[in-house]
Amino acid sequence: MNYYLYVRTMKQFRPRLTQKEYEIIQQHRSGSGVGIIGDTHEPFCHPDYRDFCYEVFDRFGVSEIVHIGDEVDNAALSYHEKLTDMPNAESEAEQAQKAMEKWYDTFPDVKVCVGNHSALPFRQATTAGIPKRFLKSYEEIWNAPKGWKWELNWEIDNVIYEHGTGSSGARAAVNRATANRQSTVIGHCHSFGGVNYMASRNDLIFGMNVGCGIDVDAMAFSYGKNFPKKPTLGCGVVLDGGKTALFIPMDLGSKIIHKNTL
Repeated sequence: MNYYLYVRTMKQFRPRLTQKEYEIIQQHRSGSGVGIIGDTHEPFCHPDYRDFCYEVFDRFGVSEIVHIGDEVDNAALSYHEKLTDMPNAESEAEQAQKAMEKWYDTFPDVKVCVGNHSALPFRQATTAGIPKRFLKSYEEIWNAPKGWKWELNWEIDNVIYEHGTGSSGARAAVNRATANRQSTVIGHCHSFGGVNYMASRNDLIFGMNVGCGIDVDAMAFSYGKNFPKKPTLGCGVVLDGGKTALFIPMDLGSKIIHKNTL
């Protein structure tokens, strides 16, 4: 790069980005891209996560947005033991609805992957023997605008986007991509975020985990207060027609302290 052009460019350089990331943005900003929101588990999402996602997606100039799933937590409908201080199912749903409406206002068009927590109402209905004909759709349950759609998975530019239910561990996204035999983006595994590329003589694919956006101090996640691995907050972007993937971590400071451990 010409030195004077470099100097002029650096004046616009955002300190949160590396120079390489900035050059990628400039290269791809005029093209299409996909922004991926991690697990939000509303109403237990980190209060700054929505703004963080907006800032990242605006910075990269994405044209489509995918929510990787578990948009709501449905803790009261869980099959696990519940803390007595947690809100009941109706109260939690009302709080989640208010939170979802803020997401609707920020992102009018979103493709949502059905997550294991997303599906809890339907799983409970199956347990109770209630036929599907008596149930609402996801769009109806959460009073979603026309631009929000739920599916088990989505495929954009030959990249699969799915929640990742059934996968676990640091290599979950890689294993999923290997099984799908094409580039794959997942969430579900809250403790991990990042991208791994795999090449063969025929192609190059990646597996990306976009982390999550949960509030680690929310009561719904108190079960993990003694876990050594903490949630990795962040989101993802896929650029260059599905060829380039980036995980963008959310900066929570140099040290993360779980209040419930104090």
